[in-house]
Amino acid sequence: MKVAICAQGTHLDAPMDLRFGRCPYFVVADPQTGEWEHVPNPGPGAAGGAGIQAAQLMIKLKVDAVITGRLGPNAMEVLKKAGIKVYEGTVGTVRQNLEAYRQNRLPLLTQPNAPGDHKP
Repeated sequence: MKVAICAQGTHLDAPMDLRFGRCPYFVVADPQTGEWEHVPNPGPGAAGGAGIQAAQLMIKLKVDAVITGRLGPNAMEVLKKAGIKVYEGTVGTVRQNLEAYRQNRLPLLTQPNAPGDHKP
């Protein structure tokens, strides 16, 4: 299983970034084994479509779930169609949000919680 967490940095103790399409990095972790890697997000500098680009990256990385703070309708649609679950994270570190996910303490998002076409 692979979970992608929006991150401001390249490690587990980095602050979680609440933005999906415009976070600088994703930390992709296996909650069972604890293995992880960081992946740069292509979206922060995009003029538009950052959420869709990030969602397409999640599909390419074959993640099963995403932990983010805010997610727009276009990205949500792409993730839903790919069968990727989205969980609403909280302020804190990547590690704290991964642990909350392991303990089933993060709410599952079934609808977007941010407007579309959000600029940085």
